[in-house]
Amino acid sequence: MNAVVLAVGAMLTLTLLRTHVVISLLIGALIGGLAGGLSLPATLAAFNQGITGGASVALSYALLGAFAVAIAKSGLPHAMADLAVKKLEHASAHRKLKWTLIGLLGCVSVASQNLVPIHIAFIPMLIPPLLYVMARLQLDRRLIACVITFGLVTPYMVFPVGFGDIYLKQILLGNAAKAGMDTSGINVMHAMAIPALGMVAGLLSAVFVSYRKPRRYSLGKIENAERTHARVSRKSLATAFAAIVAAFSVQLYTDSMIMGALSGFLLFLAAGVVKWKDADGVFNEGMKMMAMVGFTMITAQGFAEVLRASGEIAPLVKAGAALFEGQRSLAALAMLAIGMTVTLGIGSSFSTVPILTAIYVPLCAHLGFSPMATVAIIGTAGALGDAGSPASDSTMGPTSGLNLDGQHDHIRDTVIPTFLHFNLPLMTAGWIAAMVL
Repeated sequence: MNAVVLAVGAMLTLTLLRTHVVISLLIGALIGGLAGGLSLPATLAAFNQGITGGASVALSYALLGAFAVAIAKSGLPHAMADLAVKKLEHASAHRKLKWTLIGLLGCVSVASQNLVPIHIAFIPMLIPPLLYVMARLQLDRRLIACVITFGLVTPYMVFPVGFGDIYLKQILLGNAAKAGMDTSGINVMHAMAIPALGMVAGLLSAVFVSYRKPRRYSLGKIENAERTHARVSRKSLATAFAAIVAAFSVQLYTDSMIMGALSGFLLFLAAGVVKWKDADGVFNEGMKMMAMVGFTMITAQGFAEVLRASGEIAPLVKAGAALFEGQRSLAALAMLAIGMTVTLGIGSSFSTVPILTAIYVPLCAHLGFSPMATVAIIGTAGALGDAGSPASDSTMGPTSGLNLDGQHDHIRDTVIPTFLHFNLPLMTAGWIAAMVL
């Protein structure tokens, strides 16, 4: 069996058996490397080389966690949450507040990819203070995980702005051109519109079918973890607003989450909202909050590097295509399924596309797919698995906010729901796009 399939299968099986995702990734990497013909030292060397690439991401998340805790200490999130809690006193306002909350989180998630490309930086600041309100509304957190993941994935798939500019123009069309395809007349939004509709269908099913029923959470656990009853002053609120604006502005200017979070945290220190003597405690608390995300992303980078070093990705793609030689519909389905398998393991659609493009472009030309259909196949194949991968920041991000009180399991409440609601309709819509474009 192909080493990539073995590695990803082992990793997913272990996570479903409630093995910690970091351990699952480590074991999966060892299995993939050894099955791919690498020696144990070579496997470990590839893994070590890969984890160095995740260090920057882990530090970014640690600083974001510290920044989020500083914002919480200012009282701003709690002041916002308290306004929502007052609305809960009127039973007639519950339904309106519920849909307002869902719409707000969806809009912020979408904006984080294109309009204000801050990616998951908003989650540790916005979600924890709202957990109390969600619990009072008996809002299923699996629904919120699906809403946020939809907003983190769909915009870069279809809108060539912000992260979408990187994914669609620089990575997708750029690598397709390098592989020899003429991309001059391709409207990338047109090519990815049908796959994006698959994501919309998945979101609607999650909101109106799967998770529409109330779900109870312990209010006591939320209050112990989040609601600090801090005294709110005008100075602390003004500092919090200024720190948020500064952090986002610096991040956009420097293209660095590290510098953005650091600038915001330092502003809290300079204004005295976070006392210098308390800085260590605040920073450590933030690191603890984001530790799982950081270590998972580091390990995922090592896992991905082992898969690349094994040299088994290209044979997997070629074998899948050769199996359906002359059968375009089945070949398209196989290419999409292989893309999902690779992305589930690597955890990043941005990393998957360059791997697949060099092989898929000549293959699609040989099978008679149009350039537009080829772009749809590759773009969808790369995005498949981003939602539903245990190691993707599109799932790790929502979990980092929703599991602050220990009542939201990463695998059962984020990974499985997003996989079922997005990957299955996305694969169907991607296949339709390949057939009609």
